[in-house]
Amino acid sequence: MTRPGTLSAERRTATARRAGRPRVLPQPVVGRRSWMEPREEVLDIAAGLFVDRGFAATSTRDLAEAVGIRQSSIYYHYPSGKDEILAELLQRSIRPTLDKIKKIEALAADTGVGPEVQLYLLAVLDIRTLAAAPRNAGVLTRLPEVQRREAFDPFRVARDELEAAYARIGARVQAASGVAAEQVPRGDLLGTLLLHLVEVVIGMRSRGHSINQTIEAIVAASCLRICLADQTCIDAAAAQANELIGTLEA
Repeated sequence: MTRPGTLSAERRTATARRAGRPRVLPQPVVGRRSWMEPREEVLDIAAGLFVDRGFAATSTRDLAEAVGIRQSSIYYHYPSGKDEILAELLQRSIRPTLDKIKKIEALAADTGVGPEVQLYLLAVLDIRTLAAAPRNAGVLTRLPEVQRREAFDPFRVARDELEAAYARIGARVQAASGVAAEQVPRGDLLGTLLLHLVEVVIGMRSRGHSINQTIEAIVAASCLRICLADQTCIDAAAAQANELIGTLEA
């Protein structure tokens, strides 16, 4: 019979075994995004490495280790390796916006919405494109080492197209304002100014700021102010744009 407060030898052995038995847990792979499709996962983690370490300093071996796959699997998804990944990241920071420019101008032709609404819509949709870019990949467009790559050339062409759209629609806003044209930049300079204003969200993301609807409204309104739209016009454009934007994102 065991005395009160003591354990039998058998129970002591079992208790000791349970207490000292190591718990084996799988080690997580750094950066793994298991809910993504494999190609998307490679793209997402590559964006983080390129932004944090730099493009040149990141090898396909580094990327494979971060994803938790073989290096050959990187080339399965992206046969041209890093340059192909870079090209896709750059396009994702601009292509969704470009695809909506024709929709914006077609909407204007169909419904008669003014240039102020068009510019507001363009700015908000562009902000959302930049906010959705994997790991703030818009940062890559500013890196000299990236700008020297052949993969950057299609992005440069696309960006020129976007800048021209800002200039074209911005000039219409200015003309509708009735204010002397000398008070706003003209042509390419206006497009450059508006585009750079929208791209401020890249720096905001780098500093950890959330790009929400308040930020969208502030930046879009600022674009209209640069084109000399008054507050009444801005408020009306914002209200109408908010009603229409869902049809453009569908």
